[in-house]
Amino acid sequence: MDSTSGMEPAAKRALTEEDGKVMDTTLLLTTKHTPGALLEVLTYFKAANVNLLHLESRDSQDHPGDEANFLVVVKCERQVTDSILKNIAGVALHANVVKSEPDSPLDDPTVPWFPTKIAELDKFADRILSAGSELESDHPGFKDPVYRQRRAYFADIAIKYRHGEVIPRVEYTDVEVQTWTTIFTQLRNLYQTHACKEHNRAFPLLEKYCNFRPGTLPQLEDVSNFLQSKTGFRLRPVAGLLSSRDFLAGLAFRVFHSTQYIRHHTRPLYTPEPDICHELLGHAPLFADPSFAAFSQEIGLASLGAPDEWIQKLATLYWFTVEYGMCREDGELKAYGAGLLSSFGELKVSLRLVHRFKETDTNRSASCRRVAAIRQSTFPDFGSNCFDGQTSTYSIRSSLRMESSEEPSTSVDFLRGTKGFRSILHVCVCVCARARACVCVCVCACVHVCKCVCV
Repeated sequence: MDSTSGMEPAAKRALTEEDGKVMDTTLLLTTKHTPGALLEVLTYFKAANVNLLHLESRDSQDHPGDEANFLVVVKCERQVTDSILKNIAGVALHANVVKSEPDSPLDDPTVPWFPTKIAELDKFADRILSAGSELESDHPGFKDPVYRQRRAYFADIAIKYRHGEVIPRVEYTDVEVQTWTTIFTQLRNLYQTHACKEHNRAFPLLEKYCNFRPGTLPQLEDVSNFLQSKTGFRLRPVAGLLSSRDFLAGLAFRVFHSTQYIRHHTRPLYTPEPDICHELLGHAPLFADPSFAAFSQEIGLASLGAPDEWIQKLATLYWFTVEYGMCREDGELKAYGAGLLSSFGELKVSLRLVHRFKETDTNRSASCRRVAAIRQSTFPDFGSNCFDGQTSTYSIRSSLRMESSEEPSTSVDFLRGTKGFRSILHVCVCVCARARACVCVCVCACVHVCKCVCV
């Protein structure tokens, strides 16, 4: 009996044309939420000699507790999929093909390589762009042989590290501990008045469980274990700055690449690159917040296999949120960006300067140029009340795919109309050539010469 006999003629012809082709097929299956229900369904895939490429389970939103949804991805001929669906009809409550296409993106040579499992992050452990043991001539520690030797030591730890290993514990020198103490003490006094509530909620826990205090430097392994217990995020040592693509790929697996070295002791309140003070004081507390952790992962997921122009836009979004984000709490601006929370000077000055900024008419626009970095004297105007990390990766990817013909589409469209962690009031991220709702005084990081698209 023809398994497609109940379909419309056009649909039947479409299926016939695909017979014999190996398809990447995504199925959505709904079963009773009972022990063994999934196992019973999977026996039909085993009987057809079909391997599962991916399997996700979710509690049904329509009937929570009573039904379960399973997203299954398989690679097989179309008629084999049809046969499986026919056979499990008596077991599953619903069984539908969500997507079916002949070529997997993983097999497409035009798609940049990306890790498909967390262990593959090892492949670019030593692929750093700058910092590490090689310092620029204007670096405060460039002429300090002892400091350079320490940087080489930290770089060696990071390059040799492999996923699943315990992060080596470091015995920091007295000079390094004193540098940490200076930074920690000054920033700790500002957090209650300048940092967002999510940061202030997590920071006392880090003090209690991870040795965040003057006189000693926390260990990455301890902080990583703490974050895993809270949100599933973990830290991984890195020798220096990764490319945007590699760094964002780590976020997709809830892995944050963290340095272990500390800035030069002669300039404790300034660092030309991320160091352990930036990672632990700025990033770590926010990664303990579920909504923020989910948002960070979504940026990473959107980057996997993305073309270079998407990577630029996502990295820019990351820069003005995770690195230099500000939010509103009861009408007051607070910092949640790690670049602000780990810099005494920027944290103090940024909130004071932002109060001087005024919104202009939404029809006005400002030309802007690409900035490679934000120094202590320049600050973007941003803060928000609407941000949710629980949005789908598809919505991020969709907004990036859209063309800016009639309506501007940005990589921050998904921030609107959601609930949860608060993000930015004005995101000065230029991702299209059309202007909307611009701020008069702002610093924009553009991926090309264009006009500001602010939310």
